[in-house]
Amino acid sequence: MKEPIKRLTYMTSKLSRRKFINKTGLVTAGSVIMSQTGIAKKLLEMTNNSPILRIKPLSSPWETQYPFIFCAYHYDEYPGGNDELGPNRSLKGRNIGQDFAGKDGWNMYHGSKVPGFPAHPHSGFETVTVVTKGLVDHSDSLGAAGRFGKGDVQWLTAGKGVQHAEMFPLLNKDSNPFELFQIWLNLPVKSKKVEPHYKMLWSEDIPVIKVKDTKGNETHIKLVAGYYGNQVSLPPTPDSWAADPQNHVQIWTIKMDGNVEFIIPAIKEEVTRSLYFYQGDAITIGEKNITQKHHIELDSEKEVKIINGSKEGSLLFLQGRPIDEPIIQYGPFVANTKADLQETIQTYQRTQFGGWPWATSDPVHDKSKGRFSLQPDGTEVIK
Repeated sequence: MKEPIKRLTYMTSKLSRRKFINKTGLVTAGSVIMSQTGIAKKLLEMTNNSPILRIKPLSSPWETQYPFIFCAYHYDEYPGGNDELGPNRSLKGRNIGQDFAGKDGWNMYHGSKVPGFPAHPHSGFETVTVVTKGLVDHSDSLGAAGRFGKGDVQWLTAGKGVQHAEMFPLLNKDSNPFELFQIWLNLPVKSKKVEPHYKMLWSEDIPVIKVKDTKGNETHIKLVAGYYGNQVSLPPTPDSWAADPQNHVQIWTIKMDGNVEFIIPAIKEEVTRSLYFYQGDAITIGEKNITQKHHIELDSEKEVKIINGSKEGSLLFLQGRPIDEPIIQYGPFVANTKADLQETIQTYQRTQFGGWPWATSDPVHDKSKGRFSLQPDGTEVIK
């Protein structure tokens, strides 16, 4: 039997995403001991052969396991857009600046005219932003910019610190459905202070693997990070924890036909595995029938056979080797010690991580622009 992953000290202030990007003052974060698998896994291994360690209802944000530290899921049925690329509906009755109530099936979040998240900082980790529907306008303190969506992925290594804005322009006049995952992947101490790095993984370049079962039904895996069989994902940013194959980082979005069977192979490595079943009817794993909106923690040493129900199913799969280092977090600032955390916050308060080169905190790009990325050195890619 493999030894369980060591207990790590996780010091965090438990804040939702809306509070993460508002809180920039200095506080002392509380200490919480977290076990990645531990005794519970050993007991399960002794008593049954199920690959399931734990099943929990999806919360907001979605709970994660190391090396992932946060996962937000946004789905909004935005109406048509106006000339300013905001919603062509009245905003009356909304808590503008803190609109997370889901009124009429959509949110403004922190936006006042256009939905989204105006300028806010990150330090000490990475954001992996997967946009399956709609568009995101990116602007940052490095002078980089972009518009991406419709299956694109943005990989941003915050490193020593960066500010960015993520606004959701509504370009269509009739309706603008929007779906986004933002996954926070921790950085090891050696990479906590690297220069920020921004990279696009364009939808047309991301591998999509079609796996047929014995009845011809298909499962589609979009390989954001990692590997499946002989297929390897596009490379992440160079300082990413995912850049080292020995860390076995996997980020997949999965679409399953009705009644399809699909197997996630076992791996004899010390990794955590999370499967998020967020849309569909029900799936069966072993003897467990699991309805949608559940988070399933899996034993990596056991093959996972998933049988989907009659409706198309949508899942997110995260896997990775935990970073065996202490972590202390306050909102969007992640460090290894309290002293490092204090220094990072003080640096942000003093320098704003280089300042903000845009005219407003919530910039959106011209409505005539398509998908593009502009790097700090002026290199532009137009799709």
